[in-house]
Amino acid sequence: MKISAQDEYGLRILLQIARAHPEEGLSLSQISELENISQAYAAKLTRSLRLAGFIQSMRGHKGGYILALPTEEIKVNQVLKAMGGVMYDEKFCGLHSGSLSLCTNSIDCSLRSLWTILQWNMDKLLDQISLKDLMNPEVQVNSNLSIISEKVMGYEA
Repeated sequence: MKISAQDEYGLRILLQIARAHPEEGLSLSQISELENISQAYAAKLTRSLRLAGFIQSMRGHKGGYILALPTEEIKVNQVLKAMGGVMYDEKFCGLHSGSLSLCTNSIDCSLRSLWTILQWNMDKLLDQISLKDLMNPEVQVNSNLSIISEKVMGYEA
């Protein structure tokens, strides 16, 4: 499994906006500069985040982006799904059937079971992690995520 650049930058942009002054937000050029990405790429990502309902755009001279929801209501799983989709869903087998219309393993597939349980566990954990949980220094975030993981998954990360 790979986390895409779109997933990473989408979350990073949300964190940057969350850390900005709530009434002022961040402009596209500020986001671009803070994350060292092009304005075009920042625009693409903020558009996805806006359409998903995580941020709002403010027009005018001091226009920019602010959060549309409190940080505790923005769950990492929702953001990842909005940015790039899920790692595995039921349509996967139909998209990877080779040259046939049906996968040769469509009846008895141990890998489908693996991907399904992996996606389920990731969803279970990522549904509990909010943007607020990621807003502290790394050491504190690591500690908080270990506690969440132990509570949700029943084991220490």
